[in-house]
Amino acid sequence: MRDHLVDLLTWWEAGAPVAVATVTGTRGSSPRPVGTAMLVGPGGTVVGSVSGGCVEAAVYAEAEEVLATGLPRALRYGAGTETATGVGLTCGGAIDVFVERIDRDTFPRLPEVVAAVHAGEAVAVSTCVAGPAAWLGRRVLVGPWGRHGSLGPAWLDEAVARDARDLLAEARTEVRHHTVDGAEIAVLVAAYPPPPRMIVFGATDHVAAVARVGALLGYRVTVCDARPAFATRRRFPDAHEVVVDWPHRYLAAEARAGRVDGRTVLLAMTHDPKFELPLLRVALPLPVAYLGALGSRRAHADRVAQLRAAGVGEQALARLAAPAGLDLGAATPAETAVSIAAEVIAVRNGRAGGRLTDGTGRIHPPRPSSSLDGPSDEDADRVDVCRSTAMAPGAS
Repeated sequence: MRDHLVDLLTWWEAGAPVAVATVTGTRGSSPRPVGTAMLVGPGGTVVGSVSGGCVEAAVYAEAEEVLATGLPRALRYGAGTETATGVGLTCGGAIDVFVERIDRDTFPRLPEVVAAVHAGEAVAVSTCVAGPAAWLGRRVLVGPWGRHGSLGPAWLDEAVARDARDLLAEARTEVRHHTVDGAEIAVLVAAYPPPPRMIVFGATDHVAAVARVGALLGYRVTVCDARPAFATRRRFPDAHEVVVDWPHRYLAAEARAGRVDGRTVLLAMTHDPKFELPLLRVALPLPVAYLGALGSRRAHADRVAQLRAAGVGEQALARLAAPAGLDLGAATPAETAVSIAAEVIAVRNGRAGGRLTDGTGRIHPPRPSSSLDGPSDEDADRVDVCRSTAMAPGAS
């Protein structure tokens, strides 16, 4: 949904209602995770996708109905639903989708949310997506302003706010369940943590390509090099910031300031030992998501020998991905950037990075079960109830 906030706000500011269809649950092999959204705006304009193409036409028709009536709909597509709906997922999985109308009345604080997300602040939007009719579409917002909105009882708002803070810390969007007066409600907590960082050290064409791909993947990209003639905004237009500083000094200062964490990607691409070795001595103890370095196998052997001589232990050295990237036969800067990005994604998902055609396991990484999850008749009944109920105006 993060990618569509600008479109949503543009229509909101123009006073045009938008239908937002959001994935609220997945089971089995499903193409898009919880929190993925599709927008249907003025003139039938579509932005985004909920399934990669399998059920978009059906969701579009439901979205048009929601725009016309203002009534939300909780939908299910996948195993066991094809005969009833005429559509389903070709991958064999199942998804739940919540469709709601967003406008100035139902989401009056949308500009504050979008501004905070774009400023890199941590924001969570918690929306009731299943439960009694009067609860649907109510929201609680958690962000730099504190907490706004209400789902009802004060204790529930506090519980939802705790869920939001927990999921922001884990950088996860998830549906959480609560029971109120004997009724179960499902709350989609859409977490918008600050984007993870990718810090690339060096100032070459390969660095420019990595910065481009890193930004595409949603990282906040910093390029750092000690040479002012090379570390310029013009040479790295896709980086969010270009820093002129000695790499090890800059990284040490960022780590002390708490701006390096378990989602951070670090890449040493200086090709110069006087920059690289001090940098790696600082980087290796840091609990980052990925630490890679370029260079030939011979260059890496020399690098490891010098780091050992400097007192770096074997456990720390084992964390260094070098030569960085998957074995794609990459030759150009763009191909090298794709190779490195592919390894970063594989490491993040705990995958080996082989060819899918040679594998036998799941294609998509396992995701936590959530929302109206499970094949029970009770869940199916709850979906039918949600399809026919009206959405109360958002409380946020």
